[in-house]
Amino acid sequence: MFATESGGVRRNSLKDFVNVKANGKIAMKLADGDKLVRVRTCTEDDDILLSAHGGKCIRFPVTGVRVFVGRDSKGVRGIKLAKGDEVIAMSVLRHVKVGVEERDEYLAAVNAARRLKGGDYTKRAEDKARDEELAAKLNEEKFVRMAEEEEYLLTIAADGLGKRSSAYEYRIAGRGGQGIANIDLARGKKKTHVAAAFTVLDSDQIVMVSDSGQIIRCSIDKISIVGRSSRGVSIFNTADGEQVVSVSRLRDVNGDDEEGDEAEEVENGGPEAEAAPQGNEEGEEEPPEVDGAGEAEGDKAGGGEEETP
Repeated sequence: MFATESGGVRRNSLKDFVNVKANGKIAMKLADGDKLVRVRTCTEDDDILLSAHGGKCIRFPVTGVRVFVGRDSKGVRGIKLAKGDEVIAMSVLRHVKVGVEERDEYLAAVNAARRLKGGDYTKRAEDKARDEELAAKLNEEKFVRMAEEEEYLLTIAADGLGKRSSAYEYRIAGRGGQGIANIDLARGKKKTHVAAAFTVLDSDQIVMVSDSGQIIRCSIDKISIVGRSSRGVSIFNTADGEQVVSVSRLRDVNGDDEEGDEAEEVENGGPEAEAAPQGNEEGEEEPPEVDGAGEAEGDKAGGGEEETP
């Protein structure tokens, strides 16, 4: 799956990229000024999550993007961006068939269990009893299965605030919509934006670098798990005017002096983006393609989907 800065996506079979010579091969046609943001392998059992500079995101099934035959097409719209906004990351999540009510019930039980671990219930016996009742549901078979399949998305803002959120918080919708909030970027008169967003494990570590040359390294399990639209907690205490420009994920790190595998790196160097307006993740009808380039197998010529601008 290809993702571009303008919000476009395109899916190709890996067989389209065999026998690549030393001088390379054209992988995707890009509009003037557009850039590739990320390329990831995926299956039809996965979902795609696009994260934008201005704090919005959208999650849709891989099957929502048809398989293109050619390599010289622009693809189709993945997310409808506000003016000045841009996609900065693409993550691949496992597609889990869970109903909205079941998802909300699971998240409520998980949040109750977290409150019980560190909460102060002094003079709040009723609240404690309610949380104990909710947390007990995690022993049910369906919730045990959901816990085993749960993934987490780390989102870091340029001012050093960040958080982890359950992938269940990101509802699945049709591609091409405006998306939903990924993180709260409200800072009063100050402006910030999303610097990085990618999936993580409890055992991972991250390295963050600022534009002034400062660097920190921390464990993922030290970063709070909060709601999708929360602002998070301070991870990197940046100075006035200082911004986080790079976040790298380290995996399989056995010691402080050993290097791990850098699985994700997102650098932020673009202009300030305007926050995308709030809206529902609704797809929209798209006009036919101008030409038949990149047409899916079995599609009629020129049918079906709008190419990205």
